[in-house]
Amino acid sequence: MAGEPTKPGSGNDVRKADSPDLRKAGSLPEARPSTSEDIAAFVAKAHAMSPHRAGARGRLVFALDATMSRQPTWDMACALQADMFREAASLGSLDIRLVYYRGFNECRATGWISDSAQLARLMGKIGCQGGNTQIGKVLSEARREAVAAGVRAVVFVGDAMEENADALCAKAGELGLLKVPVFMFQEGNDAVAEQTFREIARLTGGAWCRFDPGAAAQLRDLLRAAAAYAAGGRDALLQLAKSTSGAARLIGQMK
Repeated sequence: MAGEPTKPGSGNDVRKADSPDLRKAGSLPEARPSTSEDIAAFVAKAHAMSPHRAGARGRLVFALDATMSRQPTWDMACALQADMFREAASLGSLDIRLVYYRGFNECRATGWISDSAQLARLMGKIGCQGGNTQIGKVLSEARREAVAAGVRAVVFVGDAMEENADALCAKAGELGLLKVPVFMFQEGNDAVAEQTFREIARLTGGAWCRFDPGAAAQLRDLLRAAAAYAAGGRDALLQLAKSTSGAARLIGQMK
C-alpha cells in the first residue's frame, strides 16, 4: 500500500506483509469521516472497478484475529485455507489477501495471493501475540481494496470485540454501499462480540455464524462457502448450499 509512512505502533497503520519474510512497508492512515460527496465519488469509482464484471478474478479478504487466544484457531485456519482455493478452483479463480492483527497496534496485510501453498507458507511464519482487537483496521483495509482493486467478500475469524461498536458499524456501512458482504465467523460465545459481529454482517449484506472452539469441520464448511461466493457469486453459494450446511447458513442470512 502506497502512502506516507506511519510510525511503528501508531494506531492507524496497516502494514504490508510481503512474502517470504513479512517485511514492513509504508501504509495509509485510516480515512477521515466521509462527506456525502466523498461517498458518492467513492461508490462510483468502486462500481467502475467492480469485481463482478465479466472475466474478473474473485477477490477475498481473509482477516484473522492473531491475538494470543487465537493460536489454536490460527493453526486450524492454516490447515484449512487450501480448501478455500480448491472450492474456488471448481468455479473459476480466486485471489486472497490475508489481513491479521496481533500485539500492540500491529496490523498487517499481504499482497494478493493466488496459490494456496504460498498463503500457507506466509501463515506458517506468523505467531499469535497478546493484544486488543483491531477490527476497525480490517474494515478500513477492506474498504480501500474494494475501491482500489475490487473485492467480492470479506471473511473475518475471531472471538472478541474490544472497540467502539458504532465506529465499526459506520465502516461496515461503507462496505455495504460497495456491496461487499462481510462474513463474520465467531469462535465461542462472547455476547459482546456476537452483537457487533451480527450488526457488521447485517449492514454489509453478509452473514454471522458461530463455530465451536476447535471445530475444524465447522470452520472448513464456512470458509468453503465464503470462497464459493467470492469466486462464483450468489449462484455458486446457492448450489453449494444443497450439499453443505456452511453454505446454507450463509445464504439464509444474506440479503
